[in-house]
Amino acid sequence: MPEIQRREFFKGAAAAAIGVGALSGAPAAADLAGHRPPIATTPGGRDFPKVGGNLGNQNYSALDDLHRGNVRKLGAAWVNRIEGGLTTGTNQSTTVAVDGVLYIESAPGNVFAVDGRTGVTKWVYRQTRGTLTRRGVAVGDGKVFTHANGSWIIALDQETGAVAWEKQITEYGSLEKVAIVHHDGRLYLSTADGDRGAGLAVDANTGELLWHFWGIPGPGEFGNDTWEGESWAEGGATPWIHPAIDPDLGLAYWTFGNARGSRSSQDGSERGGTNLFANSLVAIDLATGEYRWHFQSVHHDIWDMDNVMAPVLADVRIHGRPRKVVIYGSKTGMYYILDRENGSAPLGIDERPVPQEPRQKTWPTQPFPRQGPWTETTVVDQPLGTAIPGDPNRAVPHYARGSLFTPHWDVPVLSIPGHGGGADWSHQSFSHRTGCVYTGFGYVAAAHSLTESSNGLRPPGEYQTGGIVAVDVRTNQVRWKKRMPYSLAHGNGILTSAGGLLFIGQPDGYLLCLDADDGRELWRFQCGAAISSSPILYEVDGEQYVAVYAGGTGLPYGNSAPRGDFLWAFKLGGRVAPAPVPPPPVVRRPVSGAPVDGSAVRDTVIIGRTYDPATGGIGATESTAVNAMAPTHLRIPVGTAVTFTNHAGNAGTRGATQFFEGLFDVRLAPGESYTHTFTGKGEYFFNDPASPRSTGKIEVV
Repeated sequence: MPEIQRREFFKGAAAAAIGVGALSGAPAAADLAGHRPPIATTPGGRDFPKVGGNLGNQNYSALDDLHRGNVRKLGAAWVNRIEGGLTTGTNQSTTVAVDGVLYIESAPGNVFAVDGRTGVTKWVYRQTRGTLTRRGVAVGDGKVFTHANGSWIIALDQETGAVAWEKQITEYGSLEKVAIVHHDGRLYLSTADGDRGAGLAVDANTGELLWHFWGIPGPGEFGNDTWEGESWAEGGATPWIHPAIDPDLGLAYWTFGNARGSRSSQDGSERGGTNLFANSLVAIDLATGEYRWHFQSVHHDIWDMDNVMAPVLADVRIHGRPRKVVIYGSKTGMYYILDRENGSAPLGIDERPVPQEPRQKTWPTQPFPRQGPWTETTVVDQPLGTAIPGDPNRAVPHYARGSLFTPHWDVPVLSIPGHGGGADWSHQSFSHRTGCVYTGFGYVAAAHSLTESSNGLRPPGEYQTGGIVAVDVRTNQVRWKKRMPYSLAHGNGILTSAGGLLFIGQPDGYLLCLDADDGRELWRFQCGAAISSSPILYEVDGEQYVAVYAGGTGLPYGNSAPRGDFLWAFKLGGRVAPAPVPPPPVVRRPVSGAPVDGSAVRDTVIIGRTYDPATGGIGATESTAVNAMAPTHLRIPVGTAVTFTNHAGNAGTRGATQFFEGLFDVRLAPGESYTHTFTGKGEYFFNDPASPRSTGKIEVV
């Protein structure tokens, strides 16, 4: 199957870039010198007009009244429970601020306009087509733009919330979830959750489709021959997040998601090739929707390691030369810093050999920035009984251990950062003041094999934590990194400011302010629910405000992440009290079953069998499934002796290894038992050495 050679590709990409200005009407980059500042990378001031702040998704504000010297005086100016006190749902929407009004979508999908000075709701649009995950509206041309179930795009009157127009677009995947981008009379939309996904441009005044760009090229199109046979037709590559726009270059930058196969995203056996434009950043002509250049960060992905982030644009000096760059990358824990005119790599990216699995048709090399990753990429085999929780990359016992790009087949291979780790889809921030790009990230190891459903197993019992990292865009080197108690990889956006501050929300409801220079914590405030959105900075009547929406989502902590509908605004001297502290998220990955009282099963766990909580019955056949402990979750009082038994009907040796305290590690022949007395309160996970996926928990109360 023919593939695109990297050296030849860059020649073609550079040649294509020369014609961008002529095709789009945009001036050449050199013509911008000494004239108006570049549109995409000029930071906002009194407004924060879109998700990402500006067209370059920099999440940076030029406002500087709030700074390190006075941030401790920051307090809540107001709070609006926009849905009247809702405590359920999925909230991934970031608010925007235009002319002193905040616009936000709630978990049910309603749109609210809120006075940015007083917190009073000005109007509400209540959707009628069912709940839908949202990530943010667009505002422009006197309208507010939102989504609805059934692939609808809806334009609302900016002053009243009345419906101006509605348009259903169903031919390109499911039009939902992703934040909308408005620029120059157009909307840029992304589809998701389909066999193929696309980026779309539509007329902001009518909803008329102007052009589309498929994440997977069709027959006869550039890149289609990177898919084996007909695998392109259901290969995924959906754009899960909004693009960046550079009007001066006439380009939109979209990131397209993981490749999928007929069975799961972990199976590459029937889709040989690099699988373009999955796992790629693609530069697309704003005027026509035509391909200009691309960079693929993971070839032939079998790990769901797509770097689907909102690309960040920046103008920096590299090796003494001014460069217009796009910063791309997240799940792999590496930044791919590319020239946004032609896709070249000013700091160097090398194709390096990686381990192979012929049955998976793995690609022989993967791209690595010469500066290396900004987080660890290999799990740690830390001995049981040592520090708890220990290294954030420590492996759950007995799994085959691997690194980024270690292939798999029918045995689960545990690797890091994992498809739910790295930076995933958190909104990142580029600071004009420091020259760094900042991201929240997660340590969420994942086990991949064809025995796993969907996109891999996050082992029960593992700690899911994270951190914040600052990377100097001029060198692609880490300036500082700070470990945090929670994963910050799922919508936990960062705001930086000219005042030298960094704001980020956590899944425990706290909004934090750090020193952007070194990561030192300066301030925190309890917002009442998990924060899965980006803070923003805006100004009304000469006063500057920080705002954030605290609503919560299930990634990666499930229903343990506290939910709410708190829209907060903060200013110097604000006096509104913090919200009550909610129960914190459960950091360890849970087992698959609900708690069972020990007395109901005679304080006994049967290894290698499933459990029916409705009847108390034990599975009739041996199992190696995740829930092959009967029961998986046993609740007992302190001082209880628990018996672990390898079912007599099992075929061979099974066992129980308690982690990470290392209280016991036993192997049992069929019919054999082991008893352990639990003397301290806590939760004690254990798995089976013969099948580490099979995991249980003893909860001692």
